[in-house]
Amino acid sequence: MRRLLLCLLLGLVTTAGATETGVTAPPIGLPAPPAVTLANVWRGDSDPTGYWVSEKLDGVRGYWDGKQLLTKGGAIIKAPAWFTVDWPDHPLDGELWAGRGKFAEAVSTVRSQTPDDAAWKRMHYMLFDLPAHPGRFDERVVALKAVVAQMHQPWVDMIAQTPATTAADIKRRLRQVIKAGGEGLVLHKGDAPYRAGRSDDLLKVKPYLDAEAKVITLLPGKGKYAGMMGALQVETESGRRFKLGTGFTDQDRRNPPPVGVWVTYRYRDVTSSGLPRFASYLRVRTDREPLPFDPPR
Repeated sequence: MRRLLLCLLLGLVTTAGATETGVTAPPIGLPAPPAVTLANVWRGDSDPTGYWVSEKLDGVRGYWDGKQLLTKGGAIIKAPAWFTVDWPDHPLDGELWAGRGKFAEAVSTVRSQTPDDAAWKRMHYMLFDLPAHPGRFDERVVALKAVVAQMHQPWVDMIAQTPATTAADIKRRLRQVIKAGGEGLVLHKGDAPYRAGRSDDLLKVKPYLDAEAKVITLLPGKGKYAGMMGALQVETESGRRFKLGTGFTDQDRRNPPPVGVWVTYRYRDVTSSGLPRFASYLRVRTDREPLPFDPPR
């Protein structure tokens, strides 16, 4: 119940059913989280032949269900009416993006309950897939180009897709993107249908490994961090728990992520027991709201 009250105070939810151990059902009236495809990590030693490569944009994933925009956690994105006018009645999957290095601006714009026209005019909806299309990704790439052309809106575009060649070329392109201020690359398997869940159909390519985990407990600080948060106990999507104690600013420690939210952490590799090695806090995943109701996926 304390978690629910905290979320209400933060403005993250409006109505919900809860038990002593947490929220058990999504709030009344909110759609279920969309069944989106999720990425595994490309380790750099597998042959990328048969994949398409594109830049991984650092924005907020936006799923158009044919009527409204949703985050991957199922929260309704309150975009201005003009932003989605005349969009198709079939699903679209893409990134709401404000530009390289502007993740915080994108998050602020998307999560606002009162759309700011000036802020939304700096946003782009960058498409990368068509969830309802029955064909392979090879075919969906062609269909995406037609969809973007038909929508004919300057803020809607398609993330450029090119056939992958060699592992060495992927690493070269990754260096170019990082040097230009980008986040990384994405590999889409050409012969794969659109299917929900995490698989090698979709691979993210980054200069470091990262993942998401849900905050379970706030652990008190000691020494110079006395009176502040010392570490987070978090739970991964697979149910593994560990302490996340580095990567925080003093401001983060004074105002830590609340219990129930999802955070992104970066790490070097995994231990023999499957836990992340040298894990470091990166940021709150605000695009996974409504946070208390977002099941691990």
